Amino acid sequence: MCSEIKVGIADFKITESPNVIQTLGLGSCVAVFVYDKAKKVGGLSHIMLPDSTMFQHRAEIKASKFADLAIKDMVNEMMTKYGCTKLVAKIAGGANMFSFNQSSQTKNIGERNVVAVEQELKKLRIPILARNTGGTTGRSFFANLENLEVKVKIVNSDIIYL
Repeated sequence: MCSEIKVGIADFKITESPNVIQTLGLGSCVAVFVYDKAKKVGGLSHIMLPDSTMFQHRAEIKASKFADLAIKDMVNEMMTKYGCTKLVAKIAGGANMFSFNQSSQTKNIGERNVVAVEQELKKLRIPILARNTGGTTGRSFFANLENLEVKVKIVNSDIIYL
């Protein structure tokens, strides 16, 4: 029986075939779908911010919010709990949603998120097979673990298959 697994902002989830995993309302955030084709296991992370280091003075931070922590945690769980070994990725999001004056911390946050995701995947030696990033429009992301089809729905536009 197929279930729809919903991933919220600053969260990640892992599931197996035949499930569909999705995240809605990506603006400057980035969806990172990492999967093992042979095992039909996939994890989806909804990255909100590029780097946790500027927030380390806080007693508690939510690791799944940050590219530098969430992807590593998700991949580790996929490897240890599901036995995944040959991982690849597809990413979407990272739009520049704000055209008004921005502070240095919010300036180009979408682009900074994409760069951080790319760097983290490179560190983990996970190739990015497809992407739909940038622009000024929000997106939603859907991945079917049965056939590994990935759809990106762009606001007021068509569906793109990655």
